[in-house]
Amino acid sequence: MRLLLISDTHLPVRAKDLPVPVWDAVDTADVVVHAGDWVSVDLLDALEARARRLVGVFGNNDGPPLRARLPEVARVELGGVRFAVVHETGAAAGRERRCAAAYPDADVLVFGHSHIPWDTVAPGGLRLLNPGSPTDRRRQPTFTWLTAEAADGRLTAVDLHHLAPARSGR
Repeated sequence: MRLLLISDTHLPVRAKDLPVPVWDAVDTADVVVHAGDWVSVDLLDALEARARRLVGVFGNNDGPPLRARLPEVARVELGGVRFAVVHETGAAAGRERRCAAAYPDADVLVFGHSHIPWDTVAPGGLRLLNPGSPTDRRRQPTFTWLTAEAADGRLTAVDLHHLAPARSGR
């Protein structure tokens, strides 16, 4: 099962649309996971129409229309791997311990909010993944997203993808 993990798209505030390589990944993924901060329902509608399957949550920048359609926490089993998806996990310090306690029945926690890619494993085995942002890199050198494969209860082929910002030509 091919997965695309994205977060913090902030459309249309930070970009007009997802980058073409992300849309290409949507087309090849079996499941798209979005960890919040969509900002506009237009992207939710577009992903629901285009993705084979979509799992998403709302973020702190998502207003009532998105909150009416998305949960704060999503839980799903994909390829035998138990996922939890949430937007915010708090400060980086102590994150693994806090999340392991908060999501004891998950194998993988996908989260967003910081726009900083993250891939760690908590004591006890919970894997924490933040794909960063494909549209708002903040202080990061590139725009980012993750792809992975889930099968037979294992998450494999976890790849962080980078897209350099366009040069202004000045």
